[in-house]
Amino acid sequence: MKRRGLILSVLALGAAGFGGAAWYATRPEAIAEAAPVDPQLADGLIRPYSPILGPETAPVTIVEFFDPACEACRAFYPVVKDIMAGHGNAVRVVIRYTAFHGDASVEAIRVLEAARMQDVFEPVLEAVLQEQPRWASHGAPEPGLLLEIAASGGLDVEAPQTQMLAPDVVAVLNQDRADVKTFGVRQTPTFYVNAKPLDPFGEAELRRLVATEVAASQS
Repeated sequence: MKRRGLILSVLALGAAGFGGAAWYATRPEAIAEAAPVDPQLADGLIRPYSPILGPETAPVTIVEFFDPACEACRAFYPVVKDIMAGHGNAVRVVIRYTAFHGDASVEAIRVLEAARMQDVFEPVLEAVLQEQPRWASHGAPEPGLLLEIAASGGLDVEAPQTQMLAPDVVAVLNQDRADVKTFGVRQTPTFYVNAKPLDPFGEAELRRLVATEVAASQS
C-alpha cells in the first residue's frame, strides 16, 4: 500500500508540474499600457472646433488622427462605430484631420467642414468613405465628384463653395496640420484613448484599451 501511495504521489506531482508548464507557455501576453502624453501637450489633442461623434460628455475619448482619403481609416470606421455602440454613452470620438494624401485629402476635409456647417457631418462622412474608391484612387478627385457624393449624404451643394473656402476652414486645416507635427503622427489612423497612445496598434488593442478606460471610469 505504501508503494502504491508513493507512485500516486509522484504521478500527481508530475501532472501538476506539466499543467503549470502548459499554463506558463500558453498564458495571455500582458500588454504594457502606454503612458499618457505629457499633460502640457494633452490639451492639444482636442481642439474646440474638432468634430465629435457620440455624446460630447462621454467619460472616454478616442482621438483619431484621420484622413478621409486613407483606406485604413475607411476600414476602421465601422470598427470605431461598433466600439462606441458596445459601450452605450461612455465613448466619444474626436476627429483630427490629417491630410496625408495631398489635394484629395484637403478637398475632402473642406467638404466635411461644409457638411459640419450644415449639420450633416456624419451622413456626409459616411457617404465620402463609402465612395472613397471612386474619388481617392487617383490622388485627386474629379471636379465636382466629391460634392456629388456629399449631396447623397444630405449636403446642400448650393452653399458649400463659399463654406469650403471660409477662413475658419483654412484655420482648421492649418491648426490640425501643426498638431499632427507636434504629436509626431506618421500614419493614419492614429489613435489616442484618454490621451494614451494606442501602442501597439491594432483592432483588438483598441477594443481592449477602450474597455479598460470605460471600466476605470465606472469604478
